[in-house]
Amino acid sequence: MQLPEHGANPFKLYKKLGVIPPDRILDFSENVNPAGPPSSVQKIWADLFNKINQYPDPEGEPFITAAENFHQIDRKSLFVGNGAAELLSLMAERYRGKKAVIVHPTFSEYETTLKAKNVDIIRVLSTEESGFKLPMNEIQKAMENASVLYLCTPNNPTGILPERKELIELVHHGAKVNCEIVLDEAFIDFIDESLSFISKIKEFPHVIIVRSMTKMYAIPGIRLGYVVANPTIISEIKAHAPHWNVNGIAAQVGALCLEEAEYREKSIQHSDEQRRNLKAFLETNDCTVTDSVVNYLSFKPGGDRTSRQLHADLLQRGIVLRHSENFYGMDGEWLRIGMKNAEEMAVLKEELAIWFAEN
Repeated sequence: MQLPEHGANPFKLYKKLGVIPPDRILDFSENVNPAGPPSSVQKIWADLFNKINQYPDPEGEPFITAAENFHQIDRKSLFVGNGAAELLSLMAERYRGKKAVIVHPTFSEYETTLKAKNVDIIRVLSTEESGFKLPMNEIQKAMENASVLYLCTPNNPTGILPERKELIELVHHGAKVNCEIVLDEAFIDFIDESLSFISKIKEFPHVIIVRSMTKMYAIPGIRLGYVVANPTIISEIKAHAPHWNVNGIAAQVGALCLEEAEYREKSIQHSDEQRRNLKAFLETNDCTVTDSVVNYLSFKPGGDRTSRQLHADLLQRGIVLRHSENFYGMDGEWLRIGMKNAEEMAVLKEELAIWFAEN
């Protein structure tokens, strides 16, 4: 059976499987900040009603200025979009009819958007045996016959951040073989902004960085993301976008979010604490766990226990984990868990402990 391709929307998953949803559902399949949107957003929410009868700024103000100041870059290197998903779709047009290298397992939207533009996909696999580290030689060889390399940094679903020296090596190789590099930094906020490649954009004009406001700031419902790249590339991406592609409410909320330094710091600390605790718990119960550095991790049960059975059994008990059926290289053998608040994480560990004891 074909399961939904993304996390979240648990009722869609229950319906697809023909399972009656229990009264209590805790959704660990999505990886949005459990803190919810910053309090500053809630405080101005009523005032945002006035934005409904106004056309939004075509450039995404006030968000584009906020992002320009936040990253200390020229606004000509910025393009604001209706979420990272839209941006990936717009960027795919750039590679229509060409070849793209994608390192798996990774976010499925890369292949989905590229295939829609008749892009030939060259798959390179990072393996469990290597700890899901980048297979550098294979990647560089594949880049020699491609127009672009897509990398998720940190990776989704493993949560692993490639080493800086590896990224630098790939970027230099890309310049040598005329292969652009797309870095998806949707989860970099959960580590340290200083690890972003944005500061290197002027030095490496063939690098394109995708950022999402959804994950850290818990605003998936209003859709907001942005691309950072060489101004020429930005102009070419923008040429394929519809006018007014970012609504005024999203632009206002996004600008507020970038001011939330204390919120970010607390969120990083919380996700780090919960992830470390969960990793230790899972390893104690004979599970293999990825070396994630963000607000989610992936794992698989040891011995004869299977992820598919665990996933199905927990669904019956109202616990939704992210399957890996559509993560090439994981092929249903792994599960991903997004960090939640302390109370929900305690419930999860309690349910997992029961399952481990019975299986």
